[in-house]
Amino acid sequence: MKKTVALKTLIGAAVLAALAASQATAREKENPLAAARQSTTSVAGLNAPAQILIDVWGIPHIYAGNEHDLFFLQGFNAARDRLWQIDLWRKRGLGLLAKDFGAAYVEQDKALRLFLYRGDMKAEWAAYGPKAKTYAEAFVAGVNAYVADVQAGSRPLPIEFRIAGTTPDLWSAEDVVRIRSHGLTRNVASEVKRALVACAAGLEADRLRVKLEPPWTTKVPEGLDPCSIPKQVLAPYDLATRPVAFAKSAAERRAALEYDPDKFLAEADAQRDTIGSNNWVVAPSRTATGRPLLANDPHREHSVPSLRYIVGLNAPGISVIGAGEPALPGISIGHNDTIAFGLTIFNVDQEDLYVYELNPADPNQYRYRDGWESMRIVHETEKVKGEADRDLELKFTRHGPVVYVDEAGKRAFAVRSVWFEPGTSAYFGSSDYMTAKDWNGFLGAMQRWGAPSENQVYADTSGNIGWVAAGKTPRRTGYDGLMPVPGDGRYEWNGFLTLDELPKVYRPREGFFATANQMNLPEGYPVAERKVGFEWSDAARWQRIVEVLKANDKFSLADAMDLQNDDTGMLAKRLVALLKPLSSDDANVKKGLALLTAWDARDAADSAAAAVYEVWIANHLGFALAKAAAPKAADIIAPDPASISAVVAYLEKPDAGLGEEPLAARDRILRDSLGEAVADVTEKLGADSGAWRWGRLHVAKFDHALMPLADKATAAQMSVGPLAFGGAANVPRAATYRRSDYQLIAGASFRMVLDVGAWDNSRTINTPGQSGDPFSGHYRDLAPLWATGQYVPLLYSRAAVEAATAEAIGLTPR
Repeated sequence: MKKTVALKTLIGAAVLAALAASQATAREKENPLAAARQSTTSVAGLNAPAQILIDVWGIPHIYAGNEHDLFFLQGFNAARDRLWQIDLWRKRGLGLLAKDFGAAYVEQDKALRLFLYRGDMKAEWAAYGPKAKTYAEAFVAGVNAYVADVQAGSRPLPIEFRIAGTTPDLWSAEDVVRIRSHGLTRNVASEVKRALVACAAGLEADRLRVKLEPPWTTKVPEGLDPCSIPKQVLAPYDLATRPVAFAKSAAERRAALEYDPDKFLAEADAQRDTIGSNNWVVAPSRTATGRPLLANDPHREHSVPSLRYIVGLNAPGISVIGAGEPALPGISIGHNDTIAFGLTIFNVDQEDLYVYELNPADPNQYRYRDGWESMRIVHETEKVKGEADRDLELKFTRHGPVVYVDEAGKRAFAVRSVWFEPGTSAYFGSSDYMTAKDWNGFLGAMQRWGAPSENQVYADTSGNIGWVAAGKTPRRTGYDGLMPVPGDGRYEWNGFLTLDELPKVYRPREGFFATANQMNLPEGYPVAERKVGFEWSDAARWQRIVEVLKANDKFSLADAMDLQNDDTGMLAKRLVALLKPLSSDDANVKKGLALLTAWDARDAADSAAAAVYEVWIANHLGFALAKAAAPKAADIIAPDPASISAVVAYLEKPDAGLGEEPLAARDRILRDSLGEAVADVTEKLGADSGAWRWGRLHVAKFDHALMPLADKATAAQMSVGPLAFGGAANVPRAATYRRSDYQLIAGASFRMVLDVGAWDNSRTINTPGQSGDPFSGHYRDLAPLWATGQYVPLLYSRAAVEAATAEAIGLTPR
């Protein structure tokens, strides 16, 4: 442990010393960029000379003479650094995969096209604010300028295209906003799973799967037979929301694209705790500097390249820096010269599954109110590599795309989602709020925010802090959105809640505000009238964050970085409290009890107890409880990590579901499942528990999706890791793992801590690196820092950026 701390200290000191030295050297020179690698290039479509300064950590800072050129160069630079990633994002989102990769992807393309925005484009652009369309048009023009040069052979074709045997395509501005399937919404998969549980064992059994908050008792909607919901009903939804998988042989491709409903539904359940974020904001009265502090670390699936890209954007009237998705203009997390902003998911229920009775005389008609209504049928041509074009038939009801037809039961099923409403392209609305100058301006932009539904925290240079929940929130009357509903007109959305109907806080009296995807509707909120949502992440991460914030009235940047990497488990403390009175003669149980009852509840990489605990809750405890308390639904209520929240709540207050002596039955479940977990760890890590370490099981490894198609040497170059890693899903250092082998799959790839007003003091990290080029030094350089809890400066002032510049690119109009 001491060696790890010393190493982290040395790494941090080295980074800061290098920066200080570079700044001192720069001050001594007339030209601070003299030591940087210099290049110039001409670009068709650029209106005036501009510059991109790339700092030593791979972060580009763009300086342009006007707004058009700024966003043009953001698109151009995204293509320079991440062309394969953004090109695949577009082809996937629009359902164009088969054109490049063959017939195996036709079904995924069809699914993706079902979930495109197909509404009025004028309303779509207007929903994002006055400059959204011009930003997107300039951004796309920049992407296309780079792509055109690649197509012409004047810029190199990135290696990923050579591996895949494809070339990049040109974009249109509409592509940026029509694509919806990369966004985060909820809870259609949970509706299906709840119906399956209700059919197998009654709705009461579902309490072991997910805890409803605020306290709520749902019921089967009138007109719905839960047993009519097929397990495979969401196959197109799964295909539309999953990443692109590559494989060498046709058989492997088919296997990679096969729909496994049990896996999909279990993963969707797990996302409540695995896909989220932490953020908090602290007022000047409680910081060491007397300035506000804002911290944010979004949790998403890990990938290489990273999901997010850090960029600085500077032109007359605009100066922002932070992270966004590389295929979109602007930034969604970061700051401008006066305000800072950061986001986490606010769990609005933005989806419903509708069940329709079909007309026996016409399978393309469904019952709606007193008659039959015709589906809208769209035919589109699909180009397929190496084969003739295909005709894709897409069907839509008034509520959304038809995802399944039960021909024998004469039923159809469609998904209604906010995705089909104007203004819900994921994160694109940040192009509106990133230039706000104060709280009122920020709220004005949040009035238009559609998706994902977010907890937005705010701080400004005047010392103000705040929080606002925003996102399109369906107004449901007469039902709660927790189960599928008949699509005959009885269960409709009656518009959406306004921003004033969602909670917000300005200048909180506590002097700080934190969110971690937990249920944070304030006491007294009219839940029955405004059914925002009932399925939230466990509050454990938030509880630990608040515990630390309350205990420190001189909170510093270093404290914020430590808290983002805190691995203390509040759920673990509760489970360990249940174990402390127990004893056993069984050797495995005895060893498990000895380790866990003496444990500090920290998921540290060097902890033996953490290894036992995580193996226990991931693969043993949940299923053991479900089998005892709801045996008919045990196989449906998968023992995934997300279920631990409901499991702990039930174990603390067991009921007659465990028989006449629920406490004794509870203790037996705890002992038996713990003994199985210890045996499991022994098999994996050996008999010597002194050598057990959580980090031996829990490793971070970033494998590029194209590795199966690359030669052995190139594939090795495209992989980053493995790196031993602490944390878990329900601690602030969010690090969700795969249950089969405990390899890290999701968490905070990007972290940011902002010193509001003294911006150059801010820190960030983006793993494994900024570049998408496997042969670039910035492809993997940030991963070791990230794995050891380190950060790099997030520089804002021109002087600081120039002092740390490694490469300066001059751009001129062509």
